[in-house]
Amino acid sequence: MTDCSTLTRPLESDGRETHTLTATTILLIEIALAAGGFGIGTGEFVIMGLLPEVAQTYGVTVPQAGHVISAYALGVVIGAPIIAALAAKLPRKTLLLTLMGLFAVGNFASALATDFSTFTLLRFVTGLPHGAYFGVAALVAASMAPPHRRVRAVGRVMLGLTIATLIGTPIATFLGQLMSWRAAFFLVAAIAAITVALIALYLPKDEVAEGASIRRELSAFGRLQVWLSFGVAAVGFGGMFAIFSYIAKTVTDTAGLPASMIAVVLALFGIGMNVGNIVGSRMADYSLKGTIGGMLAFNIVLMTVFSLTAHNPIMLCICVFLTGCGFAACPAVQTRLMDVAADAQTLAAATNHSAFNIANALGAWLGGLVIAAGYGYGATGYVGAVLSAFGLIIFLISVALEKTPSRG
Repeated sequence: MTDCSTLTRPLESDGRETHTLTATTILLIEIALAAGGFGIGTGEFVIMGLLPEVAQTYGVTVPQAGHVISAYALGVVIGAPIIAALAAKLPRKTLLLTLMGLFAVGNFASALATDFSTFTLLRFVTGLPHGAYFGVAALVAASMAPPHRRVRAVGRVMLGLTIATLIGTPIATFLGQLMSWRAAFFLVAAIAAITVALIALYLPKDEVAEGASIRRELSAFGRLQVWLSFGVAAVGFGGMFAIFSYIAKTVTDTAGLPASMIAVVLALFGIGMNVGNIVGSRMADYSLKGTIGGMLAFNIVLMTVFSLTAHNPIMLCICVFLTGCGFAACPAVQTRLMDVAADAQTLAAATNHSAFNIANALGAWLGGLVIAAGYGYGATGYVGAVLSAFGLIIFLISVALEKTPSRG
């Protein structure tokens, strides 16, 4: 299929109401969905640069303030499967509006929190819609695209998240440092409110799929391929977070660069994520499995090189950029989860972001253990290589079982 003025595409591929959408309408829907990703990405990562201000406001230490990051991640992990299952009988437009509305209210309330316990609880609540939103948005985007361009459609929605790391988070952090950390969360709430308006305006109304139920969505957890794909994401991509979590100290303590270079290195990581998302989406449309397996193998080599050369400023910058490019596998894994889940796609798609938050926690924890053992910040790359290797093993098992007649 080629781009043209009018594309007759079903909004959903599972028996829901279909619509004739123009290419312009599809683009506007994708922009609306990506705007939500931009808001979520900005809200998730901005707190990392504002922890000292939050700690000062509530009279706690910076490590204690860091608990709000864990609270948000826990909300993502718990919220994605629960919301996706409970909302099985909701039209996807209604669900997207509800999720983004909750995210807007959560950030607005976070900005007004009067004590640290309340703020922590609100960050947990705000994280609940994160995974479900991305999962449903990916399903909607994929349903509007021709089969050979599904991953690119998912990748365009994910662009909101990757652009947030490059533009949204720095701007919100600057605003928070200039005025107040509360201003940053007001900004995120505003982005979420704009997203609600865009989705309401451009996304056509859809019907609930015939036979949709909580039980059918939960059936995804009875499929071995869903668990294996979940494991690939949760384990295989923890290496990116092992490196990223400690990159500031790696820049200054291992590479010997001034603190002013931290922002430059972080920007390289953000650029890498955007490049990886765009290129990886195109690669996955040609070979979904090849992209996932290839990126895991690539990460094994790359992260080993990272540890071997982290003391060299030029190599550090190159490796950080390429580590960001590892995001290339995210749209591919998201799409594979949708494929192997059969008619329980909503829950499976949502749990992809639960898996990546587990990867975040696992990578940061193991990286911290290696550093505490005295191996230095550069050794986080070895952690990443090992996690990538385990992820590749899980993926190869998944592919091998898929070829057997008994697969579910």
